[in-house]
Amino acid sequence: MIYIVTVAGNILIVVLVVADHHLHTPMYFFLGNLSCLETCYSSTILPRMLASLLTGDRTISVSGCIIQFYFFSVLVISECYLLSMMSYDRYLAICKPLHYMVLMNGRICLQLAAVSWMGGFIASTIVTCLMSQLHFCGPNEIDHFLCDFTPVIKLSCSDTSLIELVDLILSFVVILPTLLLTLTSYVFIISTILSIPSTTGRRKAFSTCSSHLIVVTIFYGTLMIVYVLRDTETLRKLNKVFSLFYTVLTSMVNPLVYSLRNKEVQCALRKLIMHRN
Repeated sequence: MIYIVTVAGNILIVVLVVADHHLHTPMYFFLGNLSCLETCYSSTILPRMLASLLTGDRTISVSGCIIQFYFFSVLVISECYLLSMMSYDRYLAICKPLHYMVLMNGRICLQLAAVSWMGGFIASTIVTCLMSQLHFCGPNEIDHFLCDFTPVIKLSCSDTSLIELVDLILSFVVILPTLLLTLTSYVFIISTILSIPSTTGRRKAFSTCSSHLIVVTIFYGTLMIVYVLRDTETLRKLNKVFSLFYTVLTSMVNPLVYSLRNKEVQCALRKLIMHRN
């Protein structure tokens, strides 16, 4: 049910953004990208997980495991960049409204989206190339529901110091800067909202921002626990639980938090339903 809701919700957002010309704005362009990413993201993990649960066959080849890790890591890293781009877009819209259309025109939007996707592909390719050179000759049971970085390299009988160092560096390079940009943008957004004289306007703006911040906090918080903090026995046991948050939970709630609560999206949905009828 979670997988069906996630895919249906995200595909619906992509269809609405493409079909309704009123949604051809920078904000919805990024939301469309996020929904497309979330659809691919959940489809990289959940179908394989569901197949294992339903059939009882929990085996996966080494090459299949590395391929799953590659696409999974591409999408995680791209989402980090994309969420920071979206927060920057909202910062410009709320704090620099007179310069917004100049600073966030169509060409810049395409460039920012391309940087988000390319950043994911480049970082993931580096780590996956190093992972593909490892030898696996010992235990062959992954203590996880997906082929994540730490559970896989724990099974290798090769020297993993280089790939662990590269992964740690990339984690700091990707997660911390994008998190700082996102939080900084929201600090300026909130300070601007506080200066709004209308109580109703402030409440509405805070409602939207708080929802965004909750999702961002869950996503980045669990990512940092899994990838940045020192690997300990206690954390290793909790990593599967934390991984569910950024792999399953955020993908499901993002369409609701970022889009379906929005009046413009609801209006576009009503028009699409009326047109179909």
